[in-house]
Amino acid sequence: MRAELPPLPVREILPALAETLARSPSVVLSAPPGAGKTTLVPLFLLDQPWLNGGKIILLEPRRLAARAAAGRMAALLGEKVGEKVGYRMRLDNRISAKTRIEVVTEGVFTRMILDDPELSGVAAVLFDEFHERSLDADFGLALALDVQSALRDDLKIIVMSATLDVERVAGLLGDAPVLQSEGRSYPIDIRYESRDAGERVEDAVVRTITEAHRSEEGSILAFLPGQAEITRTAERLAGRFDQNTIVVPLYGNLSQKEQDAAIRPPPRGSRKIVLATSIAETSITIDGVRIIVDSGLQRLPVFEASTGITRLETVRVSRASADQRAGRAGRTEPGVAIRLWHAGQTAALAAFTPPQILASDLSGLLLDLAHWGVADPSSLNFIDPPPETTLREARSLLVDLGALDVHGSLTPRGRVIRDMALPVRLAAMTVSAADEGQAHEACLVAVMLTEQGLGGNSLDIEDRLRRFRSERSDRAEAARGLARRMAADLAQSKPTGQSAPPGPLLMHAFPDRIALQRGGRGRFVMANGRGAEVPETERLAAAAMLVIADLTGRAGAQRVLAATEITRSDVEAHMPEAIVTEEQCFFDRPSRQVRARRVTRLGAIIFDEAPLPRPRGEPAARALADGIRQLGLAVVPFPKDVDQLRDRIGFLHRSIGEPWPDMSDAALISRLDEWFVPFQGEAGGIDGIKGRDLAEGLMSLMPYDLQRDLAKLAPTHFEAPTGQRHPIHYDGDEPLLSIRVQELFGLRAHPAIGDGRLPLLLELISPGKRPIQTTRDLPGFWAGSWKDVRADMRGRYPKHPWPEDPANAMPTTRAKPRGT
Repeated sequence: MRAELPPLPVREILPALAETLARSPSVVLSAPPGAGKTTLVPLFLLDQPWLNGGKIILLEPRRLAARAAAGRMAALLGEKVGEKVGYRMRLDNRISAKTRIEVVTEGVFTRMILDDPELSGVAAVLFDEFHERSLDADFGLALALDVQSALRDDLKIIVMSATLDVERVAGLLGDAPVLQSEGRSYPIDIRYESRDAGERVEDAVVRTITEAHRSEEGSILAFLPGQAEITRTAERLAGRFDQNTIVVPLYGNLSQKEQDAAIRPPPRGSRKIVLATSIAETSITIDGVRIIVDSGLQRLPVFEASTGITRLETVRVSRASADQRAGRAGRTEPGVAIRLWHAGQTAALAAFTPPQILASDLSGLLLDLAHWGVADPSSLNFIDPPPETTLREARSLLVDLGALDVHGSLTPRGRVIRDMALPVRLAAMTVSAADEGQAHEACLVAVMLTEQGLGGNSLDIEDRLRRFRSERSDRAEAARGLARRMAADLAQSKPTGQSAPPGPLLMHAFPDRIALQRGGRGRFVMANGRGAEVPETERLAAAAMLVIADLTGRAGAQRVLAATEITRSDVEAHMPEAIVTEEQCFFDRPSRQVRARRVTRLGAIIFDEAPLPRPRGEPAARALADGIRQLGLAVVPFPKDVDQLRDRIGFLHRSIGEPWPDMSDAALISRLDEWFVPFQGEAGGIDGIKGRDLAEGLMSLMPYDLQRDLAKLAPTHFEAPTGQRHPIHYDGDEPLLSIRVQELFGLRAHPAIGDGRLPLLLELISPGKRPIQTTRDLPGFWAGSWKDVRADMRGRYPKHPWPEDPANAMPTTRAKPRGT
């Protein structure tokens, strides 16, 4: 059956699309919201000769969008979903032998291509709403391009979006042709209503919705950053409108039925107010909506490689997202978009939402790359290459979990972990649990943790698991079925017949987040050395130990979102190799002394400790160096002569460069193991550091021949014509000699160092030790401004000589004899 394509704007460019694909393997298609690209392009391609019986894969960023797109296309064909048009996603699959168009979520496509690199039976892959730049979409496109260039030159790739950095994407696709549909949206009246700085976002949205509902016709779609704000907004709107106005939420944590209800047209004669996250920006149409209320905020995941934590951060939307949101108002009739910010702020918004690949945990990506046979991600065509720092942290985690070997190759355990189609940590947990006969329990926990809302939102994982087991929703049933299939795939598992608590299982996923209460109720230190807090009102706040599966916040202020209680005996029984007993030499910060102890520990968690005699030698010196790293170089008691030595060497480094070593604080801190540790074996604390050892250590940073040149190039003192020695100061931009002017009488050449090549900066001082002149040209000073200085100083210091011709006078350190 051929679809009767509705008269949507994208129809105008379909002939050009057919012509372009006949001669080019890739195309970039840009079309505004409502143009019909998601629905019409796949249906149109069904009749292309190059399809040759192959399937069309349409990637959508979200499950809701995938189901909606499949439903619309099936309706146009007069069929049910699962016939010619179907969809495939986690926990839900509606395809059959007749399916020619598969709508899949982006993660599912990545799994498809990794498991079947030739994409057997697939003729075209369409990346819809690519501007959202999810990690899976970027990776999926990189893999598809690799397949197209190496194995399938007949594979068609189409990248589609409403707001897209067209030039960059086309360049990635080998300068692919670009087609643009101008679209045909109705006029949109964009209005700005600034939100006061102290006004909560939900209060501003409620105020705006109430006014728009009173003054405008049609349904309202309001964009809020997250579920919490949506819930509070719904509570505030309750009872404000009559029964003909329905208020419904729309966010990813809702069930499929609840999401479908949100986008369903309201009953005739009714209005709908939909409170949505960014999930409603693209790919779905909510019939009857002609009013948009945009908070201007969105919640994005941000991964911090240093902590291994992904936190959600509320940020301003991009201009592209703001345009997408406003475009929802003009899909079927003239509309209104109300933005809750000042009009002038729009220009300051980022052009596009940052790509996920720059702020995501890349352990799963790295594992998939190893499976693909790629050790270096730069060998694939990523539009934005993954950051090396995040890759390094991911590589370290995968080695710790036994998924990669030290060379970055996939291990047998790593292959099983990758096959689990779970986040890396949870997959590793299921593999370890299978060895203990607890595969099903572990898979149940893993599926629950990866599906938001299953078992409720309790912080206590054990409580959530109990609820999840008894939940009777379709989603819960599907999730439990998925867990059973996953467990069955772990063939080596021999069920014990007993249910395991989640704590011992999760230790294998988050060994670095095993936590011990320290510092009072709700305060914990994790095995990775970082702190975490549980609200004091939670039952788990009183636990002696936890394993933490999810937390948020920046380093130093991390809040637990999901955890379960464990005991030390759990760790000893299930991870005995992680507990070590050793002698430690450490820096005690309060006393600034080096101490020693025998400890039994799990990472940074100390279970038991006993003091040992105070250490000496290299271990003590290394502990002392650690203390200096903590406190800074300012705590090191450099004597004056060693300070000057450091300044002299530092001056030569700044003026000559290598091999004269850098003497800055940062440079010396970074090289403590070279100049400090080998020379401080006798020091037991900061106050035991000896100046002579510091000097010897600093000198060791220079080759021996430079040590001999130091006195010549940067002498410690200048010998005045009087025979007196005066220190030269090297702590400024140039060497400085501060000296009484009378001591330089008779000197016709300017004092210099470095074999006379570098003039000293002279600070000439009065008998009262006050500066009277600074000069780099002493003969010029004698011949020039000395006359004015002499006239001024004679009156102030009449007992001291002020000759008219100082260049030919006798130098002195004394006042004039009495009577002269």
